[in-house]
Amino acid sequence: MEMKIVVCGAAGRMGKTIINLAIENSDFEVIVALEYEGNKAIGRGDPIISSINDLGKVLKGTDVVIDFTNPESTLNNLEHIKQYNVPVVIGTTGFSVEQRQKIEDFSKSIPILLSPNMSVGVNILFKLVKEVTKKIPDYDIEILELHHNKKKDAPSGTAARLAEIAASAKCENIKDIAVYGRHGSSCTRAKEEIGVFSIRAGDIVGDHTVYFVGQGERIELTHRASSRDTFASGALKAAKWLVKQKSGLYDMADVLNLK
Repeated sequence: MEMKIVVCGAAGRMGKTIINLAIENSDFEVIVALEYEGNKAIGRGDPIISSINDLGKVLKGTDVVIDFTNPESTLNNLEHIKQYNVPVVIGTTGFSVEQRQKIEDFSKSIPILLSPNMSVGVNILFKLVKEVTKKIPDYDIEILELHHNKKKDAPSGTAARLAEIAASAKCENIKDIAVYGRHGSSCTRAKEEIGVFSIRAGDIVGDHTVYFVGQGERIELTHRASSRDTFASGALKAAKWLVKQKSGLYDMADVLNLK
């Protein structure tokens, strides 16, 4: 039986890729594709893209919603989705601490999977960074991420999550030790800080490297994505898994059994 999905952010890079892969997969049926009111893509596409204002009208009979929009839109969408008890896969990034708390509150009523990156490889990278940091907590840690020149948020959600994982493994709070870029004449590195740097250029899908640097040596853990298909297939995999879960907040580590 086909899983009926609604895609929010259907005209974006990830939305388009998810829809294309879902159409090719007999396990899914994209019943509605949605975009913000006023988007030029509304009335076009296959399936025809509708306004996000119609979300509340289409949730009855929906098995799962996949949301790749922006933080404000995601939270607005959750208000409607909660009323119909529909599971939600969220790939949106850039949430503030307060916004993440609101998602946690929603997850008390419906199953929510929130992940800054749906790729299998990146989620293995998350696990490796945690393990390596614990083994060599005194090494300097720096994170470099590269994305296409149209990406709005910086650092990427994936880079931010890598920094959080490394800080937690060092028993630190990332808010206290993160440095986002360096500039000026007094940039000597503090012992505990974690540097996070962003590059925006061309059509780069997504590269992330975590550097562990000690005296006389360094370890580099790198993930490079050459296609958005890897993220989209992960989102569909997450959707299949999530519909079987009870209310709660999950991530891709749960789906991939990496915890």
